[in-house]
Amino acid sequence: MALTYSAGSLVTARGREWVVLPESEPDLLVLRPLGGSDDDIAAVFPAFEKVRGAEFAPPVPGDLGDQRAAGLLRTALRVGFRSGAGPFRSLAGIAVEPRAYQLVPLLMALRQKTVRMLVSDDVGIGKTIEAGLIASELLAQGEATGMAVLCSPALAEQWQQELRTKFGIDAELVLSSTVSRLERGLDLGQSLFDKYPHVIVSTDFIKSTRHRDDFVRHCPDLVIVDEAHTCVAADDVKTGTQNQLRYELLRRVAKDTERHLLLVTATPHSGKESAFRNLLGLVKPELAHVDLDSQAGRKLLSQHFVARKRADVRQYLTKEDGLADDSLAERTAFPSDRYFKDETYKLSPEYRALLDDAIAYASERVEEAGDQGKREARIAWWSAIALLRSLVSSPRAAAQTLRTRSAAAVAASAEEADRLGAPLTSDSADSDALEGMDVAPGAETEENAGSRLAELAERAEALEGPAQDLKLKALVKHLKALLADGHNPIVFCRYIPTADYLAEQLGNDPETKKRGPLGAKTVVKAVTGTLSPQQRLDRIEQLAAEAGEDAAARRVLIATDCLSEGVNLQHHFDAVLHYDLAWNPTRHDQREGRVDRYGQKRDEVRVITLYGEDNGIDGKVLEVLIKKHRQIKKDLGISVSVPDEMSTGVTDAIVEWLLLRGRQGEQEALFDSDSFQQSFADLDKDWNSAADREKASRSRFAQRSIHPQEVAREVAAVREALGGAGEIDTFVRESLNALGAVLRGADGSDFTAQVGGTPIGLRDALAPVVGAETVERDRPIPFRSTSAVARGEAALVRTDPVVGALASHVLNAALDTQADGARPARRCGVVTTDAVTTRTTLLLVRYRFHLTLPSRNGEKQVVAEDARLLTFEGAPKNAVWLPPERAVELLEARATENTAAASGERTMTRILDQLGEVKTHLESYGDELAAGLDASHRRVRTASGEIVRGLSVTAQKPADVLGAYVYLPATASVPAGVSA
Repeated sequence: MALTYSAGSLVTARGREWVVLPESEPDLLVLRPLGGSDDDIAAVFPAFEKVRGAEFAPPVPGDLGDQRAAGLLRTALRVGFRSGAGPFRSLAGIAVEPRAYQLVPLLMALRQKTVRMLVSDDVGIGKTIEAGLIASELLAQGEATGMAVLCSPALAEQWQQELRTKFGIDAELVLSSTVSRLERGLDLGQSLFDKYPHVIVSTDFIKSTRHRDDFVRHCPDLVIVDEAHTCVAADDVKTGTQNQLRYELLRRVAKDTERHLLLVTATPHSGKESAFRNLLGLVKPELAHVDLDSQAGRKLLSQHFVARKRADVRQYLTKEDGLADDSLAERTAFPSDRYFKDETYKLSPEYRALLDDAIAYASERVEEAGDQGKREARIAWWSAIALLRSLVSSPRAAAQTLRTRSAAAVAASAEEADRLGAPLTSDSADSDALEGMDVAPGAETEENAGSRLAELAERAEALEGPAQDLKLKALVKHLKALLADGHNPIVFCRYIPTADYLAEQLGNDPETKKRGPLGAKTVVKAVTGTLSPQQRLDRIEQLAAEAGEDAAARRVLIATDCLSEGVNLQHHFDAVLHYDLAWNPTRHDQREGRVDRYGQKRDEVRVITLYGEDNGIDGKVLEVLIKKHRQIKKDLGISVSVPDEMSTGVTDAIVEWLLLRGRQGEQEALFDSDSFQQSFADLDKDWNSAADREKASRSRFAQRSIHPQEVAREVAAVREALGGAGEIDTFVRESLNALGAVLRGADGSDFTAQVGGTPIGLRDALAPVVGAETVERDRPIPFRSTSAVARGEAALVRTDPVVGALASHVLNAALDTQADGARPARRCGVVTTDAVTTRTTLLLVRYRFHLTLPSRNGEKQVVAEDARLLTFEGAPKNAVWLPPERAVELLEARATENTAAASGERTMTRILDQLGEVKTHLESYGDELAAGLDASHRRVRTASGEIVRGLSVTAQKPADVLGAYVYLPATASVPAGVSA
């Protein structure tokens, strides 16, 4: 049986109309319901089921709507598009509306036959969104068939959620905790990377020799590497085994020149030029050695590297960018600044005495061990640092450290002692090193020291509470001030026992009726490494839910550094308090970056750093490391990492002075000491050099391969096809009002809506999206003007699920004249208005296009849709067609006279009976659109001529006249009314 229906044509089957998709075969039709989504696709066997050709039914002249009908129907139709005809195949189907600047990496990627890019935009700009846009587009176009994301295990579930909810990509987690389950479902000889096309893989799990070879052999053709800077090291730095394994893995992955590779990091330099070069070498080997000061070198790099700070994109597509006007301008609401305040506390006499005794013990141990050998000296050194850091953290952490054996104590050599002791006591900038590193370290190294350490531990436990722990007392004071100012802060600690201790001291306990010092309406919860990554996110959502919508309720999150990287907290929190100073300032920047990012509602993020005035450590770390890091960031506008080995050199000098020379009041001796002077000089030289290189590179390598004018052209095309934010805002407000919802705060940019009084069909559509309980109990649904919204809120963008459900209901109700309840959109309307001087007809026309999209994996056949407004004056037979902008203006026309129902129906009948006269114009306009789409596809891929050969776009005929609206000139000035 020959296939009688071409892709894009309409057929009737099973009592409804369908669009024939390109996957159809002669004996099997693959169909999508007209106006439906990909979730509704069905297969039909013409031999067994009745299938016949169909044409879209014309509007019913008696079913007249008012002056809003055309605009609401047009928007409802466009919101439902999931297969746009433009060069960006995926934008219509993703659940996020990207900022214009986030399209730049996508445009760069589409100009490469094999995508090789290093995306290094600043923290909070949206690198995950940019990577997701590239991935979804490559998959939609058939340029990639599978994808792997390599990331820290702590971020794997967040990547999975982002890809699923925003881009519709279901990826399987491949972690040490999941691999056994996944492998049990494999066939004999099958790789799990063959079975699961999209995976999110723990970098540390897959880099081991046991799993690496299987991954490389079966690696997908698209690989995204998160925090890519952790996978390379500078040539002059002794690279740890972990870095070597990661780098070897990526080097083998990148060796396949046909594989798409996307490296993502906010810190590509990490303070070392050679590390940056090694990173570039993964993208393209020539970049590792090319002269980047030459014009040719910069041009080569600009094709593969994008690095922008917030100031570059805060205002984008403006006249300052070379555009003629600000009609497409986007202003992104990043917080404008961080407000820093350093607050001190002093030790109580009892705490002071404990610290002095602990320092004396540690000093003795280090001196004794120095005479016993290098191994013993390093074990004692790490034990001393563990003891000092836990003591200045909290009494709870100190007690646990004093009762725990040092991890380094089992080392067989000095090198092994360093490898075991450093991770638990230092603060590496490597985010992969965060997981599991918030446990309190041990200090016990010898059997005969047990009684002495036990006595110190008992003294530490006795210091718990604000009476003796003046650091805790200071914390309460500063938290009360933040809460009184309306802030919801995060308190960052170094160790798990400290976080648990603070949560216990600050929180309310309903069981014992204990009331915490922060008030009855303040909810306090702790998140530490004892929870899995998903449990951490659940705990944060639980905290937000318990605080609720009460304006007086406040949230306080106590967290270790397991949350300092990757997890986005800007929706629930707006201030950061550093309870424990990190010994690497990059960690502070990571903590603050969790709330200081796009989507933060406050213009200024508060940052309080609590430090001990007299504990011998904090003040010096703050002065030498933290404040210098802030100053460099203020000067450059971005963070510059201090090399780990440099900050460690300074902190080692501080500890050495404290243990072997220092006592309270001898600060000058520290800053005058030779070891400190040398360490500080090395740090200052390296850091300033890194800052100078970063400043030069930001200017030298500024993103210039894609000009703002090119972005503006594509943004305008996308908005014309899919609609902009203003259109969605109007649609949601007018539709909800017409359907009987109760809107509050509608005068502002944000508002809430209660939908309990709307038609049952809308309530059923919204229940799976906002929750059945919200609908049943008629709770307010918050609508936000930003696309960055918290759970339970709706964004006023076309891809938001709540907006999609509303648009689907409005469209279905317009198409079904027998639908129950209010129907805001109609397919016909007659409006008498002073906006026209002669009879003018507005047509809402749906075009379907059959696209042949060539790729390196072969041609892909696609059916796409577009909705256009066409308008003419006079009778259809002698139509005078008006420019497109006039059609858009008519959507805003308001009735200035009433139109009698009978008169309106007669007018509408005459127009509909004569629509055959404009068929030729509609078809020729469809051909023009097809030609424009063809040119657009070729323009976006201008640098990849090989993948545009064979590209074609054909308009499917006839076009569907979805709506027809007649505007009659007003004959007299009378009080404004509405048409029938």
